[in-house]
Amino acid sequence: MENYIARAEKTLARIHELAAISEDADGITRTFGTPAFLRGSALVRGWFEQAGLSTRLDSIGNVRGRLVSPNPAAKTFVIASHIDTVVNAGRFDGPLGVLLGLDLLENLREDQAVLPFHVELIAFSDEEGVRFHTTYLGSKVVAGSFDPDLLPKTDAAGISLAEAIKTMGGNPATLADDAIPADQWLGYFEAHIEQGPVLWEQNIPVALVTAIAGQRRVELTFKGMAGHAGTVPMDMRQDALAGAAELVLAVEKFGLTHKAGLVATVGKLDVRHAASNVIAGEVTCSLDLRSADATRLDAAYEALYAQADAIATRRQLSLHWHLVQHTAPVLCDAGLNALLTTAIADCGYPVVPLVSGAGHDAVPVSTVAPATMLFVRCFKGISHNPLENAELPDIAAALQVSECFLSLLFNQYQSSLSRP
Repeated sequence: MENYIARAEKTLARIHELAAISEDADGITRTFGTPAFLRGSALVRGWFEQAGLSTRLDSIGNVRGRLVSPNPAAKTFVIASHIDTVVNAGRFDGPLGVLLGLDLLENLREDQAVLPFHVELIAFSDEEGVRFHTTYLGSKVVAGSFDPDLLPKTDAAGISLAEAIKTMGGNPATLADDAIPADQWLGYFEAHIEQGPVLWEQNIPVALVTAIAGQRRVELTFKGMAGHAGTVPMDMRQDALAGAAELVLAVEKFGLTHKAGLVATVGKLDVRHAASNVIAGEVTCSLDLRSADATRLDAAYEALYAQADAIATRRQLSLHWHLVQHTAPVLCDAGLNALLTTAIADCGYPVVPLVSGAGHDAVPVSTVAPATMLFVRCFKGISHNPLENAELPDIAAALQVSECFLSLLFNQYQSSLSRP
C-alpha cells in the first residue's frame, strides 16, 4: 500500500496545481472554452506528454492521450472524466478521475509492448454544461452523438458554441471525425468522487456504481400581472411569484413522498423586474427530477406538470413549460462491473453497490460501449462546493482497485484472444 500512497500524493499534488487555475481569485471556476479552462487544459496536456502518451487536442477541446497496442485487431478501452467545473467548484469533481487515470497509464507504459488493446485517457472538455446550458459536450463528441443543432446556441455574452470552438482552435465542421467508431470501443472506466455521504458515513474508501439516475430538467415560467403592492387587493392579484412559491413547496412535498426512488429540486428562481413594492408579473424557475427508474421518472414528470398547470389555472396565471434535458437512466455494464467487484474484494475492501444520482460522462458513452464507474469517498459527500475533498488514503485505495481492475481486464481479454 505504501507505493499507492506515494502515487496518490503525486496525483493529489496535480489536482491542487490544476485547482489553482481559475476564472476568479476567490474560488475554482473553469468553464468550457474560457481562458482559465484553456490554461488548465494546456497543463493537463503537458502532463499527458510527460507521461509518454500519444497526445492531441480534439475539436471540442478534449485532451486525449493514447497508449497503442501492437495487436492489429485491437479495440480501444477509454479511461476518462472531465476538467471543466461549475462556478465556485471543488477541486476533485472530474479532475480526480482524469489524474488517477494518468497515474495508471504512467505505470502501464512500461508494459505497452504487451497491451492487448489500445488504452485512451481523455480529459473531457465540458461535462457540467455551465456556459451553454448543455451537458456532456466532450463525451458526446467522442461517442459520436454530438448534436450539430447546438452550434448556434449562445452563452450569456452572446458568443455561440461554434465561435467558442473556433476560439479554442477547433473546427465545428470536423467534430464528427473525433468520435471513436462504435465498433472500435472495448469499454469505458471512470473514477469519480461519490458526491454523496454513504462512503463517508461508513468509512469505506470506494464503491461500485451499478446505475446512473436518469434526469429531466425543466425551465418553467409563470406569467401573471405586475401591479402596485399597495393598491391591488389581495383577492384580485395574479401573483406569479406566489404561484412559483406554491410549486416549490409542491415539488418538495412530492420528492419527500416518493423519496425511496426519486429526488426533485427547484434550484433556480428568476423574478423578472423584481422590486419590493411590485407584485411579480413573471417568474421563471427550474425543476430537476432524477431517478434510476425510467417509469418512475416519467410518472413524476407528468405528475408535477399537472400540479404546475393546476396552480397556474387556480391563480389565473399562464404557464410555459420547457423540457431542457431528458436523459434516460443508465445501467453499468454487468461484465465490467463483475471485474470491478472482484478487484474491490481482492484489494480487501467491502463491495458497496451505489446508484449515482449525479450525471457523468459515462451516460453518453454507455450508448456505444460497456461502461463502469468507481466511486471514491469524499468529505461528508459534499460536492460542487469549495469544501469538496478526497483524502489521501482513499485516493490510494482507488488507485489500487483501479490498477487491479485493469489487470483483470487485460487477463480476461488475453484469454479470449488465445481461445481457438
